[in-house]
Amino acid sequence: MSFESTQLDTAAEREIKRLLVVRLSAMGDVIHTLPAVNALRRAFPQAYIGWLIEERWSELLCAAGSPRRGTRSALRPLVDEVHTVSLKTWRKSLLSISTAQRIATVWNDVRAAHYEIAVDLQGAMRSAVLARWSGAGVIYGAAEPRESLASLWYTRKAVARGRHVVEQNLSVAEALVQRSVESTSADFSCDIPCDLLAETRIDQRMAELGMRDFAILNPGAGWGAKRWPAERYGEVARKLGNLGIRSILNYGPGEEELVGAAEAASAGAARPMSCSISELIALTRRARLFIGGDTGPLHLAAALRIPVVAIYGPTDPARTGPYGTRWIVLRSAESVTTHARRPAPDQGLLAIGGDAVVAAAETLLSGALRG
Repeated sequence: MSFESTQLDTAAEREIKRLLVVRLSAMGDVIHTLPAVNALRRAFPQAYIGWLIEERWSELLCAAGSPRRGTRSALRPLVDEVHTVSLKTWRKSLLSISTAQRIATVWNDVRAAHYEIAVDLQGAMRSAVLARWSGAGVIYGAAEPRESLASLWYTRKAVARGRHVVEQNLSVAEALVQRSVESTSADFSCDIPCDLLAETRIDQRMAELGMRDFAILNPGAGWGAKRWPAERYGEVARKLGNLGIRSILNYGPGEEELVGAAEAASAGAARPMSCSISELIALTRRARLFIGGDTGPLHLAAALRIPVVAIYGPTDPARTGPYGTRWIVLRSAESVTTHARRPAPDQGLLAIGGDAVVAAAETLLSGALRG
């Protein structure tokens, strides 16, 4: 590992008192950032750590309705303060007084925290600019960020190591900590909020459905090329039912058609369920198994150490695959790695049949695979 240094000497950085993490989105990426922030928390246990994140993902850090600053607890276990932005919403009404007021409020709060150091773990221009605007004197980031121009805003640049994004994020944390930090899947450590109200709601819903042993099936994904056909999820649900495992079809906004197709194909073996993030956390904690593609709910399941059958197409599982749990990744040799957001399903993904998914599920349910 190597890194460039300016402004603060190493001795001063070892006594960091106030640290801002910038990772705005999305769900899976925020989850992949948690181990690095956990490492920073262990290295600087007395430090005041804030996190700047998009509002829609804030429940990954802080339970809904609970205070976003103050003493840490199960409701906000990792950071001392959560700062939220709504960049997409703000862009639609930049000239309105209400938007200007919301932006000013957020930025006044960030600057009032007097962060010494900001760590950009997103590597985008917008996150790098926000890290610099925080008022922190030192800005850390990857030497080769996802958007190359982002590095212009950094005063310290860490050379990332490892292939998985979890390991790359840990590399940036190492540059700040000045020593090695845990970076293996077995050491994967996340602090995810426990919302007691959400836990109670999910217990009630599962009791109403009469479900105890169940799998979560997730037909949706960020774009079409990553989506295994919804009807095949229904087929898998039917076959899991024969094993005594019922299925919940998780879906989010705009995925109603997908989940409808999966439910119809399941012939009554699967039930659809739409959840808030806090409810999805609670639901996932209770699952025996998770089956889905490269998407946020899969990475949440892995972080909660739920066994995962991952169905991959154009994205590289070595870089963004499940991390920290028992898992089986199914990927056809026909799939070519690309992040092009194509609407049609990847041809290699289509080559994966339902029987292969069920066989992988049986292996994980039997506990035959350790990892």
